[in-house]
Amino acid sequence: MATHGILLLSHCGFSFLEDLIVALESRSLRSYVLSSLPLAQHRPQRLADIGQKATRLYATEAHELTRDDIDRTLDQLRGAGEQAIACITVWEGYRGLMAHANAALRVPDLAPAVIDALRDKLGVRNRLNDAGLSGVRAQLLTPELLVRLRAGGGRYFIKPVSGIASYGAFPLRADTTWDAIQNIRNEARDDIVYRLVVNEARDFLVEDYLAGREFSFELIVADGHVHIVGIHEKCEVTEAASTVLEDCCTSPPHSIGRAAVAAGIAWVRSLFAHLALDWGCFHVEGRFDGDRWDLIEINPRVGGSLISHSVKALNGEHSVLELWVDLLAMHAAGHTTSGRYRYLDRLAALSYADDGAPRTDRATFFRVYFAGPGKVAQIAVRETDPAPILSHILLKPGDEIANTAREVFLGQLLWQLTRPQRDDTLQALLRNSDGAIDIRYVQAEKLLFESVSS
Repeated sequence: MATHGILLLSHCGFSFLEDLIVALESRSLRSYVLSSLPLAQHRPQRLADIGQKATRLYATEAHELTRDDIDRTLDQLRGAGEQAIACITVWEGYRGLMAHANAALRVPDLAPAVIDALRDKLGVRNRLNDAGLSGVRAQLLTPELLVRLRAGGGRYFIKPVSGIASYGAFPLRADTTWDAIQNIRNEARDDIVYRLVVNEARDFLVEDYLAGREFSFELIVADGHVHIVGIHEKCEVTEAASTVLEDCCTSPPHSIGRAAVAAGIAWVRSLFAHLALDWGCFHVEGRFDGDRWDLIEINPRVGGSLISHSVKALNGEHSVLELWVDLLAMHAAGHTTSGRYRYLDRLAALSYADDGAPRTDRATFFRVYFAGPGKVAQIAVRETDPAPILSHILLKPGDEIANTAREVFLGQLLWQLTRPQRDDTLQALLRNSDGAIDIRYVQAEKLLFESVSS
């Protein structure tokens, strides 16, 4: 009798694999990992680590997966008597491959063409503007347009037409040159981790700068019904010369009231109805200027950093990743209709009400820490009050950090509080968490100390 499991697509050996494997094990599902080749500094240990945790591991000799890799792995699983009931990935560059696998497995998902269209930020922006759902239009960036906009003195934002993780996304400045754009392109071409997703479209777009505070909505969409399972307010956002760093977030939103949250929920639903996005997991980023919501981008995947963990700390039951796994497994062979209804009822119970009310009195705060260029010598987490409930350190002594146009994650910490506690202590938490990870760099043959802020 075939054994049931889910195919996990891993980029260079990572992509939330440990979280996914634990989620599958708790649901009595086997984990089939297909990974592209890890970077040299992570070989061979990373694949050995995955092999000890996953039911089956398949790895390619290239740093990017392809459709042929997916098809071959599904054939190998069938030949081994394993039954993949679905496919999942958190790496946006493989989201189309996930959809391809799910189509082959007859699992409900977005079509690959819909995902490709959604990742075209120029096309999405102007479609929504045409429909009155965004107040901003985007243009393809050219050297001539760059000179004209720079001379005009207006506020604009530049980003890749198809990008990820704020790579090469930044506000237009008086000293922004076409050479700077070319340098980001060249850097992306040589970046093993990000080159596929950034170089899918080497074009950049420019659009009017969006004012207001930034928020993210975490969505599970089933049969066209949009469930908002989390809303995070970005407390600090650093707009660097060639990227945007999202330093820390809190949930539920702190600076806006329930009416504004309800308006945001209604706005998100109108976006999804217009774009006919009726299935899957989404991370939607937007800004609210006190009067109107507008879109930054729609990502057809789970949110990054500690977003998924934060949602579980808020609802006390399930992370976004776990809810996505359950959505995919809901239509597996043998899953009863009553089981599907139980899942949908559970999902509704964990989601925001239409009036903007969260389902519990819990709150979370998390901070992400970014590394600067140099060689890491030492890393330590300082004691804070209150103490975080989760600490992730993502670098180690000896790691070399280059000066790049993308963020380099050092670590992340998550705090859980009651909402009244969060409201009373947020400013203190912002201050105290800022230097909670201490890092020492080796530069120019001498040890330099930094207490990392995000």
